[in-house]
Amino acid sequence: MTDIYKNPILYYIIVPVLAAIWPAFLFIHYLPAAQGKLISDINDYTDANNIMLDILLLSPERIESDDPNKEVIEFAYDRVVDEVATFCNIPATKCKLNAGSTIESKASKTQSASVRLSDIDITKFAKFLSTIQARWPKLVCDTVRLTKKENVPDGWEILIEFKYFYTASD
Repeated sequence: MTDIYKNPILYYIIVPVLAAIWPAFLFIHYLPAAQGKLISDINDYTDANNIMLDILLLSPERIESDDPNKEVIEFAYDRVVDEVATFCNIPATKCKLNAGSTIESKASKTQSASVRLSDIDITKFAKFLSTIQARWPKLVCDTVRLTKKENVPDGWEILIEFKYFYTASD
């Protein structure tokens, strides 16, 4: 095996051929893949840009900076859950809230609650959860328990455990 390194054919023919094939391989294989990835990234950017413009047009208050003189809306589970349930077309009879007491420690203040959604489809639940967490970023979903209703194609009993973390200004 060591004799192959002493053979001049290796150095005068094989190495230059491999050096010539390498750029051709890059040009034939990797360049089209990179161009395809670039086109995909440009399309993704265009789609994201359109979505951001839609958000700007439909909800411009999302990008406004916090005004110190603006009235702060205090978080209340009953109001928030009712607003989001109404927005998601979930009837009040199918949405039950059980809010716990506020727990204060030296550095923080939290409140837990559980929301039971009865006999709703999975898309309404997904819309409910994403909407409530988008509107209240300090609201954390601890657990979600889904129970499929028998003989109902898309009927679910859902129990959601939330925890809200108040700030010093709340």
